[in-house]
Amino acid sequence: MKVKEAKDPTKIVGKNGVVLRKSNYDSEGSGYRTYEVYQRERVGESTEKIKPSQLISDSFRFDPYPSLEILRENYPCYRDWLSNCYWITRYNDVTSIFSDDANFETRSKNHFLRAEGLGKDMGSELPVLFAQEKSFDEDTSRITSKLIEELLTNRTVDLATDFAAVLPLKILAEQYGVSDEESSQFGHRYWRMQRGTSWDPRLQMDGKNAAQELLDFFAGKIRSGEHKDMENCLSAMVALGAKGKDVVATLLNTDHETMHGALSNLWFNMLTSPDKFEKARSSKRMLKLAYLETLRHSPPVLSAERFALREIERFGRLIPEGARLICSAGAANRDPRIFDNPEEFTVDRRDMCQREPRGQYRADGLASGIAFALGRPSIHPAVPEDRPRSMYAIIRDASVSASQILIESTRGIQLEKDETVYLSCLTVGEMHTCWKLPVSLQAG
Repeated sequence: MKVKEAKDPTKIVGKNGVVLRKSNYDSEGSGYRTYEVYQRERVGESTEKIKPSQLISDSFRFDPYPSLEILRENYPCYRDWLSNCYWITRYNDVTSIFSDDANFETRSKNHFLRAEGLGKDMGSELPVLFAQEKSFDEDTSRITSKLIEELLTNRTVDLATDFAAVLPLKILAEQYGVSDEESSQFGHRYWRMQRGTSWDPRLQMDGKNAAQELLDFFAGKIRSGEHKDMENCLSAMVALGAKGKDVVATLLNTDHETMHGALSNLWFNMLTSPDKFEKARSSKRMLKLAYLETLRHSPPVLSAERFALREIERFGRLIPEGARLICSAGAANRDPRIFDNPEEFTVDRRDMCQREPRGQYRADGLASGIAFALGRPSIHPAVPEDRPRSMYAIIRDASVSASQILIESTRGIQLEKDETVYLSCLTVGEMHTCWKLPVSLQAG
């Protein structure tokens, strides 16, 4: 249909009879505004294989991988109208977004918690990083041995709640100068604060309250001078001039999900496949490979959010400023373009060392797929001289060491009969792990 000219030369009549100003119509002028182009895509258009509601359903909370496969293979940049975001699911696409700081940003946990009075995150300060590395290297074996000794007094043990969940919190308590008597309450507050970054308003409110309780707790510790006789993360931060609010801000942004979730998922994968358990326990090297494969096959942190700093065209779409992109490690780590037989948990996988953003390889050991909570691949040597190892390497070594001690200290580890175990998220968007793993243990 021929476009009619209006009597006014600055206007034009569109096909639907609506009169438009010519300055908004000509391609040489200002053109359509972003949202006008953005809204050309209609809800449900060309996405007949999946509906947005599937991505927040109970079935997704338990097993997200079928839905993620549909996205990855059919809609690699999926416009989720219901949750107002984009899903990025192919490995190379995810890593390109994750490494592009010129166009995308990651927002801190406090942005989502919205707690008042928190200070500076000091987690990247070298003295704090050194103290953290020292704690993991020196305290993990001692704490693990003591924990296993306590567990062996029980006939039945839940490895998910009594081992995988407790061990990281005990190590964290050691790093922040929390005594054994205070550790239970500290762990409860810390867990509530971390869950406060959720979309759920009830969890957010509880998380804010927990942050305030921790702020009062650490402010009192610093005033009492307890840190002066310690050599840990708390003393390192106070030496740098940190107040209680800075300690809590650092604690909020500390990763606990990787060690907790990866330990639980590692033992889930091994105990549900006895032949693979035998292969993994045959040597520390094989156990390390099993841990790395767990991060690829069953990552506890399924995704990370990135936000567009400006309007940008990617993957054939115009992404507006401020858009939220869900970078899915769960989908990317099972991308058949990168991994052979990606759905299979393979202890001695041969294609573990794969490409990282912009063609780089991990400098801190054998790579195993995307692990968002541990940050990006290190740009430093595997064993740097002037700085600690990366958190990727530190958590890997601590998790493998703890699992090796458990294997050597016990015999006949196996699941309790008639128990059904599975991976799930408590709420959509939270850690995807095994929350119940009852086993029988005997002293080795």
